[in-house]
Amino acid sequence: MTLPPHHQVVVDRFVAACRADARVVAAFLGGSYAKGTADAFSDLDLYVITADAGYDEFIAGRADFLSLLGEPVFLENFDPLHLVLFVFADGVEGELGVGRASAFTHIHGGPYHVLLDKHNLLDGVAFPGYEPERAGQIEKLRRQMVWFWHDLSHFIAALGRGQLWSAYGQLEALRRCYLILARLREDVLHPEAGDEAYFKVERALPVETLSALAATLSSLDRDALLRSARHVVRLYQAAARELARTHGLDYPVKLEQVMLARLARLS
Repeated sequence: MTLPPHHQVVVDRFVAACRADARVVAAFLGGSYAKGTADAFSDLDLYVITADAGYDEFIAGRADFLSLLGEPVFLENFDPLHLVLFVFADGVEGELGVGRASAFTHIHGGPYHVLLDKHNLLDGVAFPGYEPERAGQIEKLRRQMVWFWHDLSHFIAALGRGQLWSAYGQLEALRRCYLILARLREDVLHPEAGDEAYFKVERALPVETLSALAATLSSLDRDALLRSARHVVRLYQAAARELARTHGLDYPVKLEQVMLARLARLS
């Protein structure tokens, strides 16, 4: 595996730190490097597996461990249980995940590259990754279908009052709601479906879907905002009705009628 020099330096320090730490039993690299899809903007996905007895102590001292790899200028927990995001002073960015020897397959999903394995713990191990529970994803879908109209009501109120910046912000909320619906439509059980609107959206959605949404980009002009909102509504209606049929949900017909009537009055 070939890494850029600035990333290779950090990985070398990471391996040395793990080898010297008696609590660490294994370490590996995940993310785009392990998948073979890395580019000039890729970050480092580093993972540590500790002995059970040393797990809590290692978690408490993750900042000290990371300082062995570089000078952190950003260091924040993303998941209090096992993940911390970092940016070093030299620009290297990444994340450090931590698991314990008795339970670690939840910390990563997909391919990985072993960097250190003191006790052959990773031999033949597969990381299946997180898969959302279907009932929970369907509930997210139901809420999105309803809350779209709630966000539209805020857009209508803002535009009706002549508050163009507020209306612009609510229009963006409508776009995000539609994108989440579109991602759920592509794969309701994808780990990122239902939670993120724009994250890696080019990989999640077809070009045609994004091109249709591009037509809703608007200036701070009342008529332009109104046209864009109507366009988002049409996109939403097509996606939401299809998803309601597919998953046996009740489409909010009466709510739709109320909000469309209010939207029509803005003309």
